[in-house]
Amino acid sequence: MTVCGRRLLIAEDEPLLRVSLSDALRKEGWGVEVASDGEQALASFRAHLPEVVLADLVMPRMSGVDLLRRVKAIKPDTVVVIMTAHGSVDRAVEAMREGAADFVAKPFSMAQLLVRLDNVCSMRVLREQNERLQEQLEERYSFSKMIGRSKAIREVFDLIRQVADSDATVLVEGESGTGKEMVASALHYNSRRRAQPYVRVSCASLPESLIESELFGYEKGAFTGALQRRVGRFEAAHGGTLLLDEIGDLPPNFQVKLLRVLQERQIERLGSNRPVTIDVRIVAASLRPLREEIAKGTFREDLFFRLNTVTIYIPPLRERREDIDLLANAFLREFSQAKGKSLEGFTDAALEVLMNHAWPGNVRELRNAVERAVLLSRGSRVAPDDLPAGLGVDRPVPQQASETGPRDPATLQQAVARAEIEAIRIALAATHGRRADAADLLGVTRKTLWEKMRNYAIEVDA
Repeated sequence: MTVCGRRLLIAEDEPLLRVSLSDALRKEGWGVEVASDGEQALASFRAHLPEVVLADLVMPRMSGVDLLRRVKAIKPDTVVVIMTAHGSVDRAVEAMREGAADFVAKPFSMAQLLVRLDNVCSMRVLREQNERLQEQLEERYSFSKMIGRSKAIREVFDLIRQVADSDATVLVEGESGTGKEMVASALHYNSRRRAQPYVRVSCASLPESLIESELFGYEKGAFTGALQRRVGRFEAAHGGTLLLDEIGDLPPNFQVKLLRVLQERQIERLGSNRPVTIDVRIVAASLRPLREEIAKGTFREDLFFRLNTVTIYIPPLRERREDIDLLANAFLREFSQAKGKSLEGFTDAALEVLMNHAWPGNVRELRNAVERAVLLSRGSRVAPDDLPAGLGVDRPVPQQASETGPRDPATLQQAVARAEIEAIRIALAATHGRRADAADLLGVTRKTLWEKMRNYAIEVDA
């Protein structure tokens, strides 16, 4: 049997039932205290603080409902189960409104009681697990996890605090790797919606043909292969927060539909003409300033104004260099603990390399660099040689073959990867970083391009 704990108090004025219940529950492994009236039960509860109280509804000196109120005032998480006669079921239901976990109508069998206790205790265990998970999520995304001493990042923290508990639509802008998703998470987990769903969707990774079905859902038979109804991301986020990441990559024809949804707070699943009302807080993120996309004609101005209730701009790491050492040391502690290494910090030379690097990949690049350094470090401190190539670290250059001599050998797979990387970079440069246009230029879907960029660690500004 699943139990909340091993301590239980029986408050029952009928001696025979009180004795039979206590004997049976002790055999099931409970530590049982007994009381013959409400006052005695309250005194016993104060002395022993059991996890579960099994109380008769009608008792001398204090009713079961009054005992319930007093117990909850002392220890709110106590599980209280009310025992009642058939004619008092309405009063037992009223007791549940006061906080009772369940009631059992007399006469009942021991098997029935054990099932009821098992159910209510299982629910308590689940609730405690959910609360612990929620605490972990809130801790993970609390401001203590967003590290920085610079004026620029402290202004970001202040703005998050001001708008987190509102329902205002927020636009988060910043370069790749600056922490846009962390800001969105902080907005959700510091809001009144924190216990509700937090749903994230990368607009850049969705093929254009699937955007509407992914976001709005579809009915059974809406198209070939739609074998059952599917709820979209908007409905999945009902009551909570929906992050639309890389919103600048939404195709123009879908921007119109999104604008209507934001205005009316209703969606229609594919294959249905019945509107579904949604209660969702929208957070949108973009690595490119949307005003520039409006000037290019690739983003709707009216949609921008709908999203732009509050804008949070996250500065790149090169504009807040005083945060680099704080972040680097925080990452070093994290990875040292995770990988079972005892590192004291960085040498002065290594820290100088970190401080002088431009960090085009921002905090994400710094985090990856520190993780690699922790893995490779063989001393008590991270040295310059432990850091990745490209951070200004002098390393021996391999002897190059002459221009007329043979080139370095490569497998076919390596050669294809090099060619793909070069082609993607050329396409991104030609389209000014617009991935949808770059995908068309390359003759692939946006999803394919997004996956290859992720696999090759290609940043848009490359």
